[in-house]
Amino acid sequence: MEKTVEVLKSAIIRFAGDSGDGMQIAGSRFTETSAFFGNDLSTFPDFPAEIRAPAGTLFGVSGFQIQISSQDIYSPGDEPDVLVAMNPAALKVNLKDLKSHGTIIANEDAFSEKNLQLAGYESNPLEDGSLAGYKLLKVPITKATNNAVAELGLNAKDANRCKNFYALGLTYWLYDRPLEITESWLHSKFTGRPEIAEGNVKALRAGYYFGETAEIFTTRYKVAPAKLPKGIYRNVTGNHATALGILSASIKSGLPLFLGSYPITPASDILHELSGYKNFGVKTFQAEDEIAAICAAIGASFGGSLAFTTTSGPGMALKQEAVGLAVILELPLVICNVQRGGPSTGLPTKTEQADLLQVVSGRNGECPLPVLAAATAADCFNMVYEAARIAVKYMTPVVLLTDGYLANGAEPWNIPHVKDLPDIKVKFTTEKEGFFPYSRDENLARPWVKPGTPGLEHRIGGLEKQHITGNVSYDTQNHEFMVKMRDQKVQNIANDIPLLEVDGDPEGELLIIGWGSTYGSITAAKERLKAKGHKVSRIHLRYLNPFPKNLGEIIKKFKKVLIPELNLGQLRKLIRAEFLVDAIGLDKVQGLPFKASEIERKVLELLNK
Repeated sequence: MEKTVEVLKSAIIRFAGDSGDGMQIAGSRFTETSAFFGNDLSTFPDFPAEIRAPAGTLFGVSGFQIQISSQDIYSPGDEPDVLVAMNPAALKVNLKDLKSHGTIIANEDAFSEKNLQLAGYESNPLEDGSLAGYKLLKVPITKATNNAVAELGLNAKDANRCKNFYALGLTYWLYDRPLEITESWLHSKFTGRPEIAEGNVKALRAGYYFGETAEIFTTRYKVAPAKLPKGIYRNVTGNHATALGILSASIKSGLPLFLGSYPITPASDILHELSGYKNFGVKTFQAEDEIAAICAAIGASFGGSLAFTTTSGPGMALKQEAVGLAVILELPLVICNVQRGGPSTGLPTKTEQADLLQVVSGRNGECPLPVLAAATAADCFNMVYEAARIAVKYMTPVVLLTDGYLANGAEPWNIPHVKDLPDIKVKFTTEKEGFFPYSRDENLARPWVKPGTPGLEHRIGGLEKQHITGNVSYDTQNHEFMVKMRDQKVQNIANDIPLLEVDGDPEGELLIIGWGSTYGSITAAKERLKAKGHKVSRIHLRYLNPFPKNLGEIIKKFKKVLIPELNLGQLRKLIRAEFLVDAIGLDKVQGLPFKASEIERKVLELLNK
């Protein structure tokens, strides 16, 4: 049967199944192939906290959404065009998000009476007409996979595990993706078990050719490569980009790299990634707990290394006393907080932006430090590099905020040239004459001295130090002076960061202020509103303490200010306090990123008022 071909500007696909169905692998392979193909793309992996939740249950569903496009895109998209549902639970959890008249590719073999009961279905949705508003394609994925791999003699468990590649092959046919990239990956991944590699390859091809031959598939889609700026691209997740930014800062500064960390979701991948770069002199230390991790990093900084520690919200809470120590020691240190849902253990695999107030002011005493935030997965590279530059220049710990959405999401990254990276200038004090441990340069930074430098022995510690000499001091006037000095040093960083640029008119009815991972959904919403003739302006904050110098000036030029956040309005509190503006909040605390449509609706509501 001849198939029709439809050319699309973009498409949104979601893979969903049990946590053991390999949906994250299928999504990652579709992402990698689309990146090689040249599409712009954005992804949203969503998976349960349990390593293997009970099969067939709603809370055990794992999903992976990707938007591919021939144009610039900013988010994984709101509503999937296609939902690949590997069982009833996956269908029930994800159906509410599927676009009206969207396509459902359902593994009909998994819709057994037991699985239907586990998902809370009273009747089979594939048979009862409840999906009449969608294009339903029933495919015997499990049986077809077993048939495809039968000649290899795999046991039932291994054969069943290949079904994600059958589903992947089917979507490759549907969106005209090549098979070779994934086949090469499989042979590389399973070098020790070639029969597993071959089984997955056979399943992949079987799914692809089922799409080619089955009469239920009448249309396939083409999404052309995007016209991106010239350069060499690679696909990165936020955690991967963070690790590469850390490594690049070490190489550019000429300082040995030390990472002291304790594994915690969703930050652990940064530690895993950097542990593979020992040939660059990278030292990674998996500590026994969060406190030991940051204290080791502080020790490494004292010893002359470029020091980092990575964590998430619960770990950040444990590190705070040591962060205060780093502040009073005035040593360079970068703390990467990959935020997740809280409080306490909260939602370990879900995203949130609820640690802003924690990192700005969550320590005892007057303890200011710079706070930066990455906007996209690729931007994690830029901002962790910038955090290292600021830490060394101003001799201070710096916090970088990312979150679970950025950490696990992927996008194309235009690899920068080394010569284009900002310099990270390092000056260790070696001259004995005129040395005092708490003297100041033009940036109010104190000297950085490697231990053992002859004649430059000095005392550091958590007790307040006397200005210039560094002797322990209990003098009340000196304490106030030193507190204000450290605060002024942080405020001076505003002179060293770029001014904000307004996307849209420089003044008007409504300004949207975003920070962190809300960048994509806010930008997409703003573009939709612009296409409909609405004038809305936007700024995005990557520097949260101190704020860019022109933030207040920009805010005053708009009648209304909207701040969407994945918390209960933490940036809104800071903006209101600093600039006395009645900013309006759009808050979401569901462990999920914003949809562009949610922001669009709020903007239209405010404009209509």
